[in-house]
Amino acid sequence: MLGGSVTREAFERELHTLKDDVVRMGVQAGELIHRAVDALKSRDVAQAEEVISADNAIDALHLDLERRCMRLLATQQPMAGDLRAIASVFAITIDLERMADHAEGISRAVKRLGSEPLVKPLVDIPKMETHIQEMLRDTLEAFRGQNAELAIRTAAKDDAVDQLRNRVFHDLLEIMIKDPQTIHRALELLIVARHLERAADHLTNVGERIVYMVTGEMRELNV
Repeated sequence: MLGGSVTREAFERELHTLKDDVVRMGVQAGELIHRAVDALKSRDVAQAEEVISADNAIDALHLDLERRCMRLLATQQPMAGDLRAIASVFAITIDLERMADHAEGISRAVKRLGSEPLVKPLVDIPKMETHIQEMLRDTLEAFRGQNAELAIRTAAKDDAVDQLRNRVFHDLLEIMIKDPQTIHRALELLIVARHLERAADHLTNVGERIVYMVTGEMRELNV
């Protein structure tokens, strides 16, 4: 072993651990999204505050994964496939961290709403969250299995989230026009829908990185 380098076996072991921790980070981000939307449905401000606090743990994991990626790059000159994997892990952690930030944003909207009555029943927003959880599950499966085709198919599901967000927007716009007194409460639900739409966009980005890891091709998905 050369000075300052690591053996190939140790390198592969650390890269495998990195990938496991990326999956763990994704699961945690998905849990925060679910808890944030659940807090909205139950109007549970205390739960919203818990989600906001829990985001710190994902931020810390993101920084830890970034440091470990940099250490791997510094301790061994990786082959092309290894370099793609490390670069992709680095990028994926950013998208997962931002996904968790959107859970925090939803929770802050819940806090601003407090106990005020909702301007409309929650129908499409929970559907958006269901689609996101399905996307997350399949995206993490594609990452584990290095399955580019699954990543591509999963990214296409972002269209359903966009369609629901558009429906929420039009429904709330109609409510605000009819009754300006609802504007504040309607805008908070629009903010929630926008956070969910962006969370799905980040999962599409993860899918793009999976395709890059597997094929070496950087392509935009679901454009």
